Amino acid sequence: MTTTTSQSSALTAELRDAATAALGRIGAELPEAPAEGGLTVSSPLSGEPMVTLPEATAADVEAAVARAHEAFLTWRSVPAPVRGRVVKRLGELLTEHKADLAGLVTIEAGKITSEALGEVQEMIDVCDLAVGLSRSLGGRTMPSERPGHRLMEQWHPLGVVGVISAFNFPVAVWSWNTAVALVCGDTVVWKPSEATPLSALASNALLRRALTEAGFPAEVSTVVVGGRAAGEALVADRRVALLSATGSERMGQQVAPVVAARGGRYLLELGGNNAAVVAPSADLDLAVRGIVFAAAGTAGQRCTTMRRLIVHSSIVDDVVARLVRAYEGLPVGDPRAEGTLVGPLIDTGSAEKMRASLEEAVADGGTVVVGGDRVEVDGAPGAAYVHPAIVRMPRQTDVVRRETFAPILYVMTYETLDEAIAMHNDVPQGLSSSIFTLDAREAETFLSEAGSDCGIVNVNIGTSGAEIGGAFGGEKSTGGGRESGSDAWKQYMRRATNTVNYSTELPLAQGVNFG
Repeated sequence: MTTTTSQSSALTAELRDAATAALGRIGAELPEAPAEGGLTVSSPLSGEPMVTLPEATAADVEAAVARAHEAFLTWRSVPAPVRGRVVKRLGELLTEHKADLAGLVTIEAGKITSEALGEVQEMIDVCDLAVGLSRSLGGRTMPSERPGHRLMEQWHPLGVVGVISAFNFPVAVWSWNTAVALVCGDTVVWKPSEATPLSALASNALLRRALTEAGFPAEVSTVVVGGRAAGEALVADRRVALLSATGSERMGQQVAPVVAARGGRYLLELGGNNAAVVAPSADLDLAVRGIVFAAAGTAGQRCTTMRRLIVHSSIVDDVVARLVRAYEGLPVGDPRAEGTLVGPLIDTGSAEKMRASLEEAVADGGTVVVGGDRVEVDGAPGAAYVHPAIVRMPRQTDVVRRETFAPILYVMTYETLDEAIAMHNDVPQGLSSSIFTLDAREAETFLSEAGSDCGIVNVNIGTSGAEIGGAFGGEKSTGGGRESGSDAWKQYMRRATNTVNYSTELPLAQGVNFG
């Protein structure tokens, strides 16, 4: 690792020193950057370049996949409970280094301390889930129509799993995929976001330590730090059996055809344009708390961020007034500072996109009722701190149907539940949704086949904050993938249907007589 040669602020130097110290305690080795080029990493806390790392080429990715495939040939034959013990050790190491890893997440992604610690806790939790899964992987036995035969299915390791993750959850998404993939017998090659490679190197160092302590090859898990070329190489490699990619809808549209054309599998977690319906019977104290966290948490940079609020016309003024009071009291600033609830956007480009979306919303007849302005933070003139915004909209326009990855909450009204559901579903994305109501019929309708068309549908809770025990993912342009809990593990394995004949006869299925 080399520091940048440009004149950086005292804040950037402080962040660089803190990141270097955390990496050292974790045991992550940082390679020296080349004399020219490399990948420059900035911290959103200062908006300035912080370090430079060597950037993986397509050839580097090809070599990494080759090593992962070679390791897979051994790893797939390790008993699943033994693979689970490696993941258990990873969870222990994550617990031991939780504060250091969370500190790196804050420095690279801009998350407030409690959210960064929460992300690492998700990693620990999914390790627990995967350990249990390692002793429960199994197929079904079905009744055969032929006497003296047994019909069953088995699940086998799939191969190399490629993971492409985004900056907003720089370590948790990797763990969702990796913990499950490892107990399923797969190996992993991870290309993290260009914005957050340090936390990725730290996470992988902990896993490699767990592997080597148990006597397994470290190449079971590999990180390739690079940009678009590295990602494209991973997507195109035929040895990557499953490509799990988190990012924009546009990225998914580019990834899916390439993987499909080579006969691979893909798991896509793409855009979310999540909404909540607030019914007349709603507990407004509870609703406002859930809405504010879902809309303003992580500075609006979660895939599950609440971006649309559909409120019954009889209560909309009250709801908006409550939200405005809450937004006016949101502390915006350095995410490491005690009491801060909203940290920076990842870069100034995101702030510009937020400004452009607000201008378009106003041109469409909307009214910004609070927020939307930039916030100056001492010592960080190049950072992108903003006040979360609420916009009253007369209808659902094109800008509302698009996902702007920033803290903008569009508020619209409805008269009937059918109208609210139709408005809710009238966007390309289908990740997360919620309804606030104390009416059981309304809640059940929203959960039914005639209700929300999202992969995550909640009642009396916001759109963000999913637990790892349930399968995470969405429908429509969100991609259709599922990660983490429930039966998401099946995507990381291949199914084999087996028929065993233990009789002395050879009857054919469906009573066929062939001579």
